[in-house]
Order: sequence, then C-alpha cells, then structure tokens
Amino acid sequence: MEKAEKKNLKIKACKIRMGVIEGTYNAKSGHPGGSLSASDLFSYLYFKEMNIDPKDPKKSDRDRFVLSKGHCCPGLYSALAERGYFSHEELKSLRHLGAMLQGHPDMKTIPGIDMSSGSLGQGVSAACGIALAGKLDQKDYRVYAILGDGELEEGQVWEAAMFAGHQKLDNLCLIVDSNGLQIDGSVEDVGGPEPIDEKFRAFRFDVQTIDGHDFDAIDAAFQHAKTVKGMPSVIIAKTVKGKGVSFMENQVGWHGTAPNAEQYQAAMAELNKRLEELEAE
Repeated sequence: MEKAEKKNLKIKACKIRMGVIEGTYNAKSGHPGGSLSASDLFSYLYFKEMNIDPKDPKKSDRDRFVLSKGHCCPGLYSALAERGYFSHEELKSLRHLGAMLQGHPDMKTIPGIDMSSGSLGQGVSAACGIALAGKLDQKDYRVYAILGDGELEEGQVWEAAMFAGHQKLDNLCLIVDSNGLQIDGSVEDVGGPEPIDEKFRAFRFDVQTIDGHDFDAIDAAFQHAKTVKGMPSVIIAKTVKGKGVSFMENQVGWHGTAPNAEQYQAAMAELNKRLEELEAE
C-alpha cells in the first residue's frame, strides 16, 4: 500500500474513533469498546475497499455492508459521517428520542445502511441472502459483513456459514472482529468458539487471519479475498477492544459503558494528539 494512502486511512480511523467517543458520550450509553476495535476495518472498507457513493446511497451496483454486531453502530455511524452520508452533528444525538441514529442500524431511516441489524447471529444470514441475490441477478457487487468473536457463539452464524459454503458465495466476505472480549468476560471463558479458522474451513470458506490494526495486512487480505473463486471468504481480524483510547484497551467494562465528562475529555485529548501526530507524518 502506498505510504500516502495508508496515512490517510490511519487518519480516517482516528477520526472514526473520535466520533465513537463523541457519540457515546452524548448518548450517555452505547458500545465504545467494539466500535473502537473495528475502527481500522471501518476505515478500510469505507475509504478504500467498497464501491459506494454517499450522493447515491441506493445505487444498484454498490457493494453492500452488514454490521452483524449491530450494537457497535457508533463506529459505523462515525464512518458514514466521515464518508459524507450525513453530518457529524448527527453523532451528538446518538440514541436520543426521535434522532436518526439509534442504538442499532436502521435501513429505513439512515442513509448508507443496507440492512437493519442487532440481533446477534442474524446479520450473517442477511448478508448471505444479499450475496445470493447478487448471484441470481448476475450483479458484480460484493457483500461484506462484520461480526464479533463473541457472536460466533450464536448457532445461526454457523447455519449461515453452511449455506454460504454450499452456495459457493464467492461475492461474500465476512470479517470477524476478534477482540477476545464480550459483555460477560473473555470470549474464551464465556463460550470458547476457537478454533475459529478451522471451523470456517470446515464450512468451505477461504480463511485468513490477520492483525486487524495493520493496514498493510488488512489491504493484502481484502485484495486476496477478491481473487477467491467458488467459495466465500472470511478474514479473522485480531484486534484490541477499545483500541486507540489507552484506558479503554482490553478492558471488558468498556463493552457497553459510555464515558463520563472526565473520561470524554481524556479520550478526546489522546485521540487529538494521535491525529496531530498522524497529520505531521
């Protein structure tokens, strides 16, 4: 990846993280931990990978995206705002009564949302349906879905994986945000879905495992996925819950806790400093 392009993606990811903090602080609720862990993935998808147009959110040949772990929508909303689908000011009304941006994505009211989601496990099924529709309609669009590693404890994920492998949905790319933590503790202790890679291979997926914060690795994985024929792809992205805000990193309590005023100031100061460093590179 070109140095300038990677710098831009890092800057976008930092700004997405700032939007996560802004949104959850103003909402006084929400899920910052998993939104922060996926921010580099959101940056890559929305500023490099996907064929999308904020001026025409419903264009027929656009790539589709499903946030299967819908509770991490603060990250998705921040990416959409940064990409130009709506104003950054909307982030400040996250979860407010009557606001556009609620606690889970709503395809009927939010531009850029292809599928309403939030019931864990169901987003992968929706992505499979969208991918199959693309095959039946002989369309070239690709379908991407991010799910959590804790979400892999849902049986419907594996039913959908069986379907995707059987249907040879090579236009489907799943991304597992594998940050190791879920609401009740570590994923290993709560449900123990490992070995994730072997399970997906058993369902006839092309499988890659990467550092989900390394843009060179992210780029290589997505470029490879586009060359895969005859089977769906999954990218298992090893990430850090709360990435980018030091006191939130690898702390399970930040799964669904909003920052207070003091924590908000500390987090934004840290992210602003990081942004200045990136822009100066």
